[in-house]
Amino acid sequence: MALKKKNFDVIIIGAGPGGLSSAFWCAELGLKALLLEREDELGGQMLRTFNRIENYLGIETANGSEMRDIFLRQVKKKAVTLHCRAEIEAVDLIEKTVVLTSGERYSARAIVIATGVRRRELGIPGAAEFRGRGILESGEKCKNDVAGKRVMVVGGGDAALENALILSRAAERVFLVHRRGEFRARKEFVHECLQNKKIEVTLNAAVTAIIGNAEVEAVEIRDMLTGTTSLISIEAVLIRVGEIPNTELFHGQISLDDEGYVSVGPNCGTALAGVLAIGDVARPFAHTIAGAVGDGATAAKAIARFVIAAGNP
Repeated sequence: MALKKKNFDVIIIGAGPGGLSSAFWCAELGLKALLLEREDELGGQMLRTFNRIENYLGIETANGSEMRDIFLRQVKKKAVTLHCRAEIEAVDLIEKTVVLTSGERYSARAIVIATGVRRRELGIPGAAEFRGRGILESGEKCKNDVAGKRVMVVGGGDAALENALILSRAAERVFLVHRRGEFRARKEFVHECLQNKKIEVTLNAAVTAIIGNAEVEAVEIRDMLTGTTSLISIEAVLIRVGEIPNTELFHGQISLDDEGYVSVGPNCGTALAGVLAIGDVARPFAHTIAGAVGDGATAAKAIARFVIAAGNP
């Protein structure tokens, strides 16, 4: 069903913590905001955070969904138009218009890009075929499913090592494989993994295939230094090899860095007047819920000043 209202002060694309915060603050500042989310639910990556959240000042929750519910209760008290299952066909950042695949067309004075990131895929044989049949979504969510099993975690950042530690509590053995010679993860995670007798670390190795029949049975890895390959018997795999920004809609319209993140200046602004980017898609120093929420507030305040300066308070 098409929404009756077509014109807004602000269109926010993406309803993760940054988008929800921006929508809340736009309403707080008297701006008419439309929040668009392509998924069935609002919340973005918070809905895929299954571990406890204890580092958001003032709130502790059992998982990301619980935190999303807290945010959403506040947002729904404000005059914000929320639109889920909003599949975008085209965006014109200069004209500030958004067209959905359903045919709905919206325009605004400003656009906030809050599209976040998605997990990078390995792009190897078996990576897609065994999703849900041995390829794990989350260490915390699946920790009970790996009891007594041999598990492999692929990656070298915080997420990979933290998940390896979580899975090691129940798994028989955890193989931690990273294509580089050293980990990018924080020192405490590296130390814990190296000291954990159930975690076997393999560096300078790339996973080249995931093998099995009904379920995952083995993983092929290639030694990056010698080029030799070997098979490791495995019953489950968790892949954490980085993230990719969701910026395909904006290619050719806005400045992106070499990896596709939106380039922003002070107050989350881009080179296009009235176009801002917040949260993970703007490549923050640290991807955190707190950082995205702060960006959302900053962007809303910057837009309020922009609208007033344009003579449209």
